[in-house]
Amino acid sequence: MRFASFSTPEIPKPHLGIVQDDEVLDVDLAATALNLIGPDQVQELIEQYAQKWEVLQAILGRAAGRPFSAVRVFAETGAARKLDEVQLAAPIPRPQKNIMCLGQNYLDHAQEMTRARANSPGVPQYPNIFTKAPTTINGPYGDIVIDPEVSLKVDWEAELAVIIGKAGKNIRAEDALDYVFGYTVLNDVSARDLQHRQPQYFKGKSIDGYCPLGPWIVTADEIPDPQNLPVRLRVNGVTKQDSNTSMMIFSVREIIAALSLGMTLEPGDIIATGTPSGVGDARKPPEYLQPGDIVETEIEGIGMLRNRVIGS
Repeated sequence: MRFASFSTPEIPKPHLGIVQDDEVLDVDLAATALNLIGPDQVQELIEQYAQKWEVLQAILGRAAGRPFSAVRVFAETGAARKLDEVQLAAPIPRPQKNIMCLGQNYLDHAQEMTRARANSPGVPQYPNIFTKAPTTINGPYGDIVIDPEVSLKVDWEAELAVIIGKAGKNIRAEDALDYVFGYTVLNDVSARDLQHRQPQYFKGKSIDGYCPLGPWIVTADEIPDPQNLPVRLRVNGVTKQDSNTSMMIFSVREIIAALSLGMTLEPGDIIATGTPSGVGDARKPPEYLQPGDIVETEIEGIGMLRNRVIGS
């Protein structure tokens, strides 16, 4: 299934929807029409997924194997809307914790950064972990704002994001995918001048709005192998990154195992798994985003972000 957070003029606060083809079903309205209580937020759904499974099945017309007329119910309640009639927010509009990220987790990216910067750590022996603040979250079609007083070297990074579905600590790599709720697309927008001033990345990665996310979460059952997903990023229609998650140094399983070592991962935690080669900072000469640019970040089988860059 595909779960999104969306708003309408009638309900301006982002809330939970199920995406099917070119429509989104309002889970709360659809559940109410069936005299059921459904979750209203994606975070709530993740935390209560097992308990709310039957509600979701009823909404989709498969309760006890007896389909009902979903079209009739949703037409009467207004729970079904066309995607182009709603505003999509990030699937988790406000994470409860920092987004956990991996640096230089694709071999070609680690190599390009080694060539570009003398102080680059090179190919990591262990996962290189940093975080982004929750306030970096941006919608799949939200504007990326460049403030010249903050940074003039704003870069792109296309990434697969993992959404944790259940709590776990000291998770074995062979069990790690059992803890995944789903996957989404993330652009780890980076203020390179701020990032390179310090030995750690947090400040340069944590500018407000510098983490477009979405357009929805695809549940893990629809992506049995997260290590075989094409990843692409375009700026103004020109391909800048074109790779595959098979090129990761540390797989999704290994990342979850490393992060959970001595530390509990919780439902709704977001893990950005690293970016392939093609970032602007490593190009000769370097390239950075400018007001007016359009950035498209795409992972095949999940979806695409489309963000406009504007000046402050």
